[in-house]
Amino acid sequence: MVKCTPFHPRLSELNTTQLWQHWAGYLAATQYDIAAKHEYFAARNAVGFFDASPLYKYQISGRDAERFLAGVLARDIRTCRPGRAQYTIWCDDGGYLLEDGVVFRHSANDFLLTAAEPNLSFLQNQIGALEVSVEDVSVDSAMLAIQGPRSRALIAALTDEVSELPFFAHTQAKIAGSEVTVSRTGFTGDLGYEILIPADAALPVLDAVMAAGEPHHLRPFGDQALNILRIEAGLSLIGVEFTSSRLSFNEHDRLTPDELGFGWLLKGLEDDTRPFTGRRAILAERAAGASRWKTVGITVDGHAFDSLYFEAGLIPPKDEPPAEWETMLYDDAGEQAGYATSYTYSPMMQTQIGIARVRPELAELGRTLQVEQTVNHTYTSVPATVTRMPFYNPERKTSMP
Repeated sequence: MVKCTPFHPRLSELNTTQLWQHWAGYLAATQYDIAAKHEYFAARNAVGFFDASPLYKYQISGRDAERFLAGVLARDIRTCRPGRAQYTIWCDDGGYLLEDGVVFRHSANDFLLTAAEPNLSFLQNQIGALEVSVEDVSVDSAMLAIQGPRSRALIAALTDEVSELPFFAHTQAKIAGSEVTVSRTGFTGDLGYEILIPADAALPVLDAVMAAGEPHHLRPFGDQALNILRIEAGLSLIGVEFTSSRLSFNEHDRLTPDELGFGWLLKGLEDDTRPFTGRRAILAERAAGASRWKTVGITVDGHAFDSLYFEAGLIPPKDEPPAEWETMLYDDAGEQAGYATSYTYSPMMQTQIGIARVRPELAELGRTLQVEQTVNHTYTSVPATVTRMPFYNPERKTSMP
């Protein structure tokens, strides 16, 4: 049976298209408006909100909570102070990625970990003799993401506690009479906040957010707009950029942190005091130079793309929806160089962009690759440049007011 999030009574009224999809057993809006670009531009130019309630949420607490997470998570949780959050990943014994998520540290021994897929059994099986508990608290709370350049002004109209909140920090606040947790986090690569709300207070808080958002042209956005936003931000999505190794059938579906561009999360990898799961395999991969891929951005030559279609008597497509399939990449000799896992038209870049997996020797910035296209039912290609990610990275995302 498909479930509805605590926000659904309001969101179903706002969803003029009634387009929904399934996310973790819940109904999630694909798009609210007839054109997803309206929702996209709300988040990029003003402020939008997204229902992130289907995320799994795990409360991790106890005397050994930090020690437990230091042995499970690939990013060193010991560097995360109370009141801060970290984007993180966890791997299997072979050094292959299981999943990613955000961990919020509330105190020395109290953490909340979010994830897109279920991980309760995996986490509980790692406890061993440690004094720690892992509890699934997913249904206890709703989560609302408020994203865009006017998000700070909107939040400030509701509570004073967050006006000076740094990037990836969180704090307790009161909105519409309810105790909530507000974090300066999100999945759009822009200035933004997320509010964790007790499930029974979700609608009053949402009503307060919508009222405060009226002067800022607040509007909801769905999964299609979010996908464009996160690709511009160079953010990986499980099930798209990578498959959890526990669900992979062969080595082609299993990927390491370095192959996915997550090497920056592994600071202190050589520290023998933190032997997290997969560490030995990652060290061996680096020592042998055995990474099969490198994750990069690609930016299509817009002039060449337009000419390709004009010469075929067609109008160049400027569709926003990301492709739902892998897009092949080729080198100058016509050999496969890799493939784009995410590929979309970027309204901010005014051309097609992608998150791509390419052979390491072809991954240097500025290299030209060929992106496969289909024109008049015939395979052809268009040049694209290997580009640093994120494609879009406004200063306001991390700056203080």
